[in-house]
Parts: sequence; structure tokens; C-alpha cells
Amino acid sequence: MSDQQPELRWAPIPPAPKRGGRIWLIIGLSVLAVAIVAALLFLFLPRGGAAEPTPSPTTSPSPSASASSSPTPEPSATDTPEITPPPVDDPDLETFTALVQPRLDDAQTGLGFLSGMSGAEAAQVVDSLQQDAEVLSDSVAPSSIAAQWSDAVSDYTSTLVALRSAIDGGNSTTAPLDAATNALQKVRALVGL
Repeated sequence: MSDQQPELRWAPIPPAPKRGGRIWLIIGLSVLAVAIVAALLFLFLPRGGAAEPTPSPTTSPSPSASASSSPTPEPSATDTPEITPPPVDDPDLETFTALVQPRLDDAQTGLGFLSGMSGAEAAQVVDSLQQDAEVLSDSVAPSSIAAQWSDAVSDYTSTLVALRSAIDGGNSTTAPLDAATNALQKVRALVGL
């Protein structure tokens, strides 16, 4: 038996498929991704320069009836202008009550929740109440109740400190909670709540 070997012939290699469409698709998607990143950076990154302050409205001086014949003296280089803060308006009691009522209502609600809480959860509520008490102490009260307001809020804040200490020590919170509730009621009564 003789095995015949097939005869080898060279045949042309078929042409590779054209991939021009795929290349353009990849390039297009890359350009789109770069455009999206650039747009996001443009929208969300702060732009250079500080924000310009808005001018406060000022009253213009009224013209005088007669002009002065003497020239006004020019300030010397050693004169420094005195900067005085604008006077703080004395709010009326209704406006002040409307301003502080949300925090006082939240304090009353928070103290109500504390009777059934303990541990870290109670400490978190007291921390929130202490932050609100800080804001209340910084509030500018009407001059008619300013001294009483400061004293009442200070008393309320000190009862919150005692309450937090009782929670941290694992002690009974009944007496400190009652003291804080009574102090809060005095603050609320002061503004008519």
C-alpha cells in the first residue's frame, strides 16, 4: 500500500474582515466619556475667585440747603478709620418666640423620649439637646427678657450636663430628667409657650 501524500498547493489567503466600524465606535465612545467627565468637572468643581459680597443698601445723604465755603479737611495718612459693628436690632417678643419655638418644641419632644431610653441612644439625644441649648443661648433676646432668658437657658443647659453625666455613669436619670424638664418649662414660659 502506498500512501499518497496530498499535493500541496498555495492558495491565496482570504482577506481579513474590515474593522473600521469597530474602531470608529471605540473612538466615539472614548470621546463621549471624556466629554461627560469634562462636563461633570465643569459643573461640580468650584470656580476661581471668591464670591462677591452683596452690597448692603445704604441711604444717600440729602443735599444741604447751602454749600459750605470752607473746604473739608482731608484725612491724613495716620488716621485709621474706626469700624463699629452695626447695632443689633432688639426683636419683639413675638418674633423672638417664633425664632426659638422650633428648638424649644424639639427639646420638649427629646426630653419626652428620654424616659424610655438608656445608654448610647440616650446620650445621643442629650448631645442634640445640648447643641440646641447652645443655639438658644446665642439667640439675641428682646431687652425686656434678656437677663431672664440668659439665666433660664443657662440653668437648662446645666441640667442637661447633669443628665448627660447620669447617663454616662449608668445612674438613675429620673431626678436629672425631671430637673431638665422643669428648667425647659421655665424657658418656654418666659417666651409665652
